[in-house]
Amino acid sequence: MDTETLLERGSPAPLVTRLARCMGVSVITTVISVTTLAATTVGLGLEAWIANVLATAVATVPSYHLNRRWTWGKRDTSDMWREVMPFWALSFAGLVLSTLAVALTDVWLHGAHLGEPLRTFVIHAAHLSGFGLLWVAQFVLLDRVLFVHQVEGVESS
Repeated sequence: MDTETLLERGSPAPLVTRLARCMGVSVITTVISVTTLAATTVGLGLEAWIANVLATAVATVPSYHLNRRWTWGKRDTSDMWREVMPFWALSFAGLVLSTLAVALTDVWLHGAHLGEPLRTFVIHAAHLSGFGLLWVAQFVLLDRVLFVHQVEGVESS
């Protein structure tokens, strides 16, 4: 089946477009997550780990819907067990990986005697690296498994 026919029948956008859109969704949801984290720790006085879990949960909702509809062009009804639950599992795997990265970095930094601004920067870098590493794996899984687009029994790539 040629590219024109696939596009006419609602196949997903080209890979580069999907990558760019998925990155855009990540930027949007990172802003949501960081804002929620700040609001719940500073504004509501929650402990950081509780606020971090809450921030991840809040950001996962728009992340799922934006990725599913905008990045992969899926408009049908979501499948709870094939799409929603695995997506949430991936999001919280990022939370776990990020938390481990931050905890290990914090332990390492205690012996490094860095000034507070540099220490804060390194901890934030560890936090983002946890989610960054998972982002690549998540994109591949979303693209090839969760949101794979089928046209008359033919999987698109």
